[in-house]
Amino acid sequence: MWVFCSLKLNEFNYDLPKKLIADRPIYPRDNSKLLKVKKHTIEDSFIKSIPKYLSDNDLIIFNDTKVIKARLIGFRDNKKFEVLLINNLYSNNWKALVKPFNKINEGDYLVFGESLTGTVKSKVNSGIIYIHLNCKISQLHKLLDKYGSIPIPPYIQKSRDTDDRDNIDYQSIFAKKEGSVASPTASLHFTESLIDELSFKGVNISTITLHIGLGTFLPVKVDNINDHIMHEEYGEISKNVMDKINETKLKNGRIISVGTSTMRILETAFLSNNYKEFKGNTNIFIKPGFKFNVVDILLTNFHLPKSTLLMLVCAFAGKDNIFRAYHHAINNGYRFYSYGDAMLLYRS
Repeated sequence: MWVFCSLKLNEFNYDLPKKLIADRPIYPRDNSKLLKVKKHTIEDSFIKSIPKYLSDNDLIIFNDTKVIKARLIGFRDNKKFEVLLINNLYSNNWKALVKPFNKINEGDYLVFGESLTGTVKSKVNSGIIYIHLNCKISQLHKLLDKYGSIPIPPYIQKSRDTDDRDNIDYQSIFAKKEGSVASPTASLHFTESLIDELSFKGVNISTITLHIGLGTFLPVKVDNINDHIMHEEYGEISKNVMDKINETKLKNGRIISVGTSTMRILETAFLSNNYKEFKGNTNIFIKPGFKFNVVDILLTNFHLPKSTLLMLVCAFAGKDNIFRAYHHAINNGYRFYSYGDAMLLYRS
């Protein structure tokens, strides 16, 4: 399923004017711009125009994960720490990012609120710790809602603080299953009326689950991208959705993945058991040379330079096509990253 390609990290770099980094979404959501990229053609459009590109033979798939309030502020002897919960390992034991990392110690007791504390079990590296949250498991999400905040991306935090609007803006209309520390941002563009329009046209709609975790926040630190070790995330695809994928393929319909997280779990499922029900972890690293088996069209936002998500879209639509499209988007004032505009990519 792979063709080996030796690629350097700098090949996935580009310059972006800061004014194009979106720190708020467009309202209504489906008024965002859409850049349609098919082979060597580029077309300027809008999210609300998506129905005209799809047919009643197609299946569009969304990620129904819900972002938890995973960013906590804790105190130890009046010293302030920011803890970002990344992955629930078992019970209330979490992998987390902490700042300042050099001030935290194994055994430290952090107070996040009157009813929520944590004990640092160990320090790893790159800002990562293992921490036990001292509360009943059944009360955890209620306490996170009370004491935590939505973990908006670092590049947005540089320009403003998290606020109540993010509690709505950073969740998609499909958000149902709690577990992500980042939003499946391609889904943020969809409104109920747009979904109704897709349904009226006969486009089939399904959801999968992939809880987005650590890799969203950690940069690639190796020069040769083949040396990068991908993060692991938990996902599920029901037998019903797998059956719909099979049916769509049999009638020559297309599979449209809304977001890179959806794509990662779909392609993982194929490699694991060829269109059967899937439950488990994935650390799939989709980069140039990857052979796609499931997804025909990808809806995705514009991604950060040198990120694994930029590598994924280059693998899907062709590196030259992607960089040509990014150049066009920058020159035409498209908004970038999580709250920005989107691309509709056809498999090259």
